[in-house]
Amino acid sequence: MSVLPFPKARAASYKPAHNSVRSKLTRAMMSSLLVVVAAGCSNNAADATNPEITTNTQAAAATSAPDNDAAVVSALQANLDASGIEETVTSAVPTAMDDIYWVSAEGLPSFFTDKAGKHIIQGQIISIGDGAPVDISAALMASNAQQALEAVDKDELIIYPATGATKAVVYVFTDADCPYCTKLHSEMDDINARGIEVRYLAWPRSEASIPLMEAIWCSDDRVQAMDQAKNEDVNISAPACQSPVAKHMQLGASLGVRGTPAIFTESGQQIGGYLPAAQLAEAALNN
Repeated sequence: MSVLPFPKARAASYKPAHNSVRSKLTRAMMSSLLVVVAAGCSNNAADATNPEITTNTQAAAATSAPDNDAAVVSALQANLDASGIEETVTSAVPTAMDDIYWVSAEGLPSFFTDKAGKHIIQGQIISIGDGAPVDISAALMASNAQQALEAVDKDELIIYPATGATKAVVYVFTDADCPYCTKLHSEMDDINARGIEVRYLAWPRSEASIPLMEAIWCSDDRVQAMDQAKNEDVNISAPACQSPVAKHMQLGASLGVRGTPAIFTESGQQIGGYLPAAQLAEAALNN
């Protein structure tokens, strides 16, 4: 898995920070999700799910209500503004924990807050005592990811369809320069033959990778450009266009993506980084 050194590059390239307070909060929240590996890629073992802890979207439904609490959003936004933090809160939904809410904000990984909106709470929260442990935060993240990925226009994706009947779909945040992404791509025929459709989103792992990713997405034949970039190590050039690369980066940040490849199922479960074709297919079909 290749670890993203953003949001520094993201902010510099696409969305300049308005002040240092915002930049510091964004970096702090992202850094809490990062496993820092120098320029190379590593297997995404850090993202492996503990099989003894439930993280499916059914658990999310059991631990959260669908209704956004406008009063909590307003209170949290006011407190952020009072502290000079320019982040925009989009929703706050109740959880199974009394007076604890799951918050979504633009360009940030989701987090918890209290009813008064006075605290930003990050980390894993596990519910126990009613059967198998339930990872509340992971379940909520999966629910958020499912909705967010479903909303992405297919025209923004680079799609490798399944061979024959489609049994499952996976979304993959990828970087053409990442060795583990290249390894995964080299198994694409095998993955597709197992009935798995792969939908690529852009996730440059460094600022230097952005031009290549934009060139791929601006190419007339994106699939061919991606194949060439990953398999043939050739320079890809294309006229500038309104590419979705920046949008994908912001989406990945909001979903807590930590590096490439980051593979999500249709249910919003992140099943890890690089997985061999057989293991990826099994995970996609079972999640």
